[in-house]
Amino acid sequence: MNDKKINLLYIDDEPHNLIAFKAAFRRDFNIFIAESASEARKIIDENDIHVILSDQRMPVITGIEFFESILETHPEPIRILITGYTDINAVIDAINRGQVYKYLTKPWNENDIRIFVRTAHEVFMLRRENAELTQKLMVANGKLEFLARQSLLS
Repeated sequence: MNDKKINLLYIDDEPHNLIAFKAAFRRDFNIFIAESASEARKIIDENDIHVILSDQRMPVITGIEFFESILETHPEPIRILITGYTDINAVIDAINRGQVYKYLTKPWNENDIRIFVRTAHEVFMLRRENAELTQKLMVANGKLEFLARQSLLS
């Protein structure tokens, strides 16, 4: 699998974290960065994002709230929450409300991030392939039903 095709969005309100993240992973993935949820939403609306990493604690909206807000319009990207704080309630909310795939703590381990992003991308691709196959199956089933009705009528 060519990692350059993995479109990864990282959201963090701290610009130095965004710069460090992009510097660390720009050779591995196609990195998009955003300092706010509104900036991230624009990126998601304009690009085929596969994996989203979001900081939990941001000024206007938390990472969980952001993930929850995009579920209806952008359900496909795999969501990873990253935070400098360990809070069991945030973990529970992340799973229940934001449908988070992984919960990571800062400072991040670069190898862990690479592994989790690649695994998340595999899940993303499997879900996308499953949706495409389901759609093809529905079309084939519709054609088969049509042929069966035609056969019964003749």
